[in-house]
Amino acid sequence: MKDGIHPEYHPALFVDGEHEVIGRSTMTSAEKREVEGVEHNVHRVDISAFSHPFYTGKQKVLDSEGRVERFNKRYGRK
Repeated sequence: MKDGIHPEYHPALFVDGEHEVIGRSTMTSAEKREVEGVEHNVHRVDISAFSHPFYTGKQKVLDSEGRVERFNKRYGRK
C-alpha cells in the first residue's frame, strides 16, 4: 500500500439508543468515551441492525400477491 494516500482510522463507538457497537471509522467527533482503556469517538446513529424493522422482525409484508403473478395479471396473455 502506498504511504500517505489512505485516511486515518480512529476507534469509534456507534450508539443506537441503548445499544453500542465498537468499531473503527475515519470520522471524528467532539464526544469521546473510554472503553477498555481506549478513547473512542462517539457517533450517534438513528438506525442500526438493533433497531431496523427488517432485522428486528417488525417489518410487515403487505404484498399478498407475488410480483410475477401481478405482472402476468396486467400484461399476460388472455
